[in-house]
Amino acid sequence: MTLRTLILLRHAKAETPGEMADFDRSLTERGHSDADAAGAWLVDERLHPDLVICSSARRTRQTWQAASMALAQGDRSHGTPEVHYEDRLYHGGRTEVFDLLRAVPDTVRTVLLVGHNPTVSEVSALLLPDDQWDGVTVELKTSTLAVHTGEAPWSRVEPGSMRLARRHTARG
Repeated sequence: MTLRTLILLRHAKAETPGEMADFDRSLTERGHSDADAAGAWLVDERLHPDLVICSSARRTRQTWQAASMALAQGDRSHGTPEVHYEDRLYHGGRTEVFDLLRAVPDTVRTVLLVGHNPTVSEVSALLLPDDQWDGVTVELKTSTLAVHTGEAPWSRVEPGSMRLARRHTARG
């Protein structure tokens, strides 16, 4: 079996909504710095996505853009991943995330999903096998990455099917 890696990344710190539409919120200065730090951590951990599934909201696109620049600068030996911007990650919930993951081709080994809470935290918690629940905190703060691994094909990703290998909250 092939080891598959799913990296869940909650978007970085965004502006307070105020008068603008939630979808159009941008990252704050800290958010840009934290997103860059998330990309640097991925380089340090040798985690290079083959596919990125990113919410279409501005703050998630900006999070991916900053992280991708850090990835590109940190290790030029890996190619640029394919990127899909998905409205379903903004408008949907955990069901849509599992549907998106099950549609990933089995040739893809590492997926980075950039999304929103509460969905990314819920998905991370749902993926945990029963024996990993003791003492695990499942809420992902802004710029937190949760790295899950499993051997099943993407088409069989379901609750309890991927272990939490590591977590990191990126701060720039």
